Amino acid sequence: MMTSGKAGMNMNINNKLNFDKASLIKTSLLIICDLVAIEVSSFLALFIRFDFSLNEPMGSYWEMFKSHQFVVMSLGIVIFAVCHMYSSLWSYVGIRDMLNVFVATVLYTLMVTTVFAFFEQRSYGMPRSFYLLSGGFLFAITFFVRFIARAARELKGIGNSRGQAKRAMIIGAGAAGAGLIKEIKANPSLKKKIICLVDDDESKTGKRMNGVRIAGTTRDIEVLVQKYSINQILLAMPSASGEEKKRILDICKQTGCELMIVPGIYQIIRGDVSVSQLKHVDVNDLLGREPIEVDIDGIMEYVSDKVVMVTGAGGSIGSELCRQIASHNPKQLVMLDIYENTTYEIQNELKREFPELNLVVLIASVRNTKRIDHIFEMYRPDIVYHAAAHKHVPLMESSPNEAIKNNVLGTWKIVLASDKWNVKKFVLISTDKAVNPTNIMGASKRLCEMIVQTYNNRSKTEFVAVRFGNVLGSNGSVIPLFKRQIAEGGPVTVTHPDIIRYFMTIPEAVSLVLQAGAFAKGGEIFVLDMGKPVKIDDLARNLILLSGLKPGIDIEIKYVGLRPGEKLFEELLMDEEGLQDTANKMIHIGHPINIDEERFIDELNELKDYVEAEPNDIKRYIKNIVPTYTPKN
Repeated sequence: MMTSGKAGMNMNINNKLNFDKASLIKTSLLIICDLVAIEVSSFLALFIRFDFSLNEPMGSYWEMFKSHQFVVMSLGIVIFAVCHMYSSLWSYVGIRDMLNVFVATVLYTLMVTTVFAFFEQRSYGMPRSFYLLSGGFLFAITFFVRFIARAARELKGIGNSRGQAKRAMIIGAGAAGAGLIKEIKANPSLKKKIICLVDDDESKTGKRMNGVRIAGTTRDIEVLVQKYSINQILLAMPSASGEEKKRILDICKQTGCELMIVPGIYQIIRGDVSVSQLKHVDVNDLLGREPIEVDIDGIMEYVSDKVVMVTGAGGSIGSELCRQIASHNPKQLVMLDIYENTTYEIQNELKREFPELNLVVLIASVRNTKRIDHIFEMYRPDIVYHAAAHKHVPLMESSPNEAIKNNVLGTWKIVLASDKWNVKKFVLISTDKAVNPTNIMGASKRLCEMIVQTYNNRSKTEFVAVRFGNVLGSNGSVIPLFKRQIAEGGPVTVTHPDIIRYFMTIPEAVSLVLQAGAFAKGGEIFVLDMGKPVKIDDLARNLILLSGLKPGIDIEIKYVGLRPGEKLFEELLMDEEGLQDTANKMIHIGHPINIDEERFIDELNELKDYVEAEPNDIKRYIKNIVPTYTPKN
């Protein structure tokens, strides 16, 4: 091991010596070039000043320059060094470096004027035009020498990547597009060649941006792709609306090109637009949703400096709740989950992203009364977000007793602990499947909402529920399934060609959950506006197209029939319940559920005893408590 360590150390030393030697050679060459540039620029200045004549008086002035040449050149090199002209990476020279060279030559010119005025009896030593001309020539020569390094690197890169680079089109001739062109040209290793741009501002058509022609508008995309053999499209319109992006992407996905997109306007604001910011287009972009606005100040006010508990913290919604709460300065964040693997992952992420966060991670079941009571007594949470639940409809249909034990009785125990230990606010994560449920999972969530409303009327704790539909990319959801099936070559399985669902991204849903919590006064069922419904069949076809494949040709779509408990569409809220608006147009309040609270609590106690006996007719029993529950079998 010691021998290996010494060998590694010797290698590092040798590498460093080689690097220092190469750096010294490059710096020496630059200094020599600059010395030659000073002499050449001075000679050219006098030669032009005296009408291209080598006769007197030019000869005298040239001799005057030669007599002070050592001082002038020495001070010139010192000025150039102070201006970092020997420490920059000139193979990446740009506008800022040009300004640096300009400042250095101005300082040099002032220094030369001073030297000749000091050593010579004449007022300026040299003709006044000499200083202007020599400074201009020196700037041009020194910058040209340094620009050669960049040109050599780019020509080398073109030679290395020729035949391998993707032929790319950029959509958007704005700041983002300009930034991408600049970086791609400066980095041949990215193996992209920008062939053309398109922009819907027709006044730009035919013009050039950073040397690349703007060949048309988005209406011309398909024609241009064929004309120029484009195989990659980069969408650089971060400020475009969701609807506009969807329109453009709908055109692009028909071309068969690889699609990539600059994520958002915030990259432009931060100046972060680069190739590394590009991401592959996904279904989120095709939904055409506008960015959701939330009242960050309101969230900060009720979460900041509070002890916040999240149950189901390792799940899709729970983990995102933890991320967003952590960014709002809680006094303490208590993560609770029964499943250790994903909880461990989000714990490591939060520790890395928020090193100052007071984080507690606990493994516990919401069904364990004593354990839950002990946790609440120890940490005394001010706010509880209850996201722990079994959510997969087919699995719960085959194990209905587990759905009741975990979702209903688990929620009841968390509610009782919240009441006992004076939690200020309790937010239940519910689902659109609780409306007119046709499966046991939806019925269990309806019971959870009924528990929340019942205990809100008999507790100082503000109990509320937030109901929303499907979230894109959640654990076990349809999007990861489709992606895996496409990667395996198909078939992609869709339950029914007409099945529709409401979708929202996980960060969107969680932001609105936090906002709803800020609005809560107790007893509300908040309903999130999920936007327009999406056909799952269209979703599958779009994912196949985005993968550069053709549905029904490269990848088969197979219809397998509705699963147990599944319906063709989900209601977000029954018409009878009505909706009240809130300050956020994406959040509404449903009418309270009519409950005989005393009878309902008696039914919960009976349910607790009944479900422990593992009955076969639990669905029929639930139907008696939830009249709107209509089992499909």
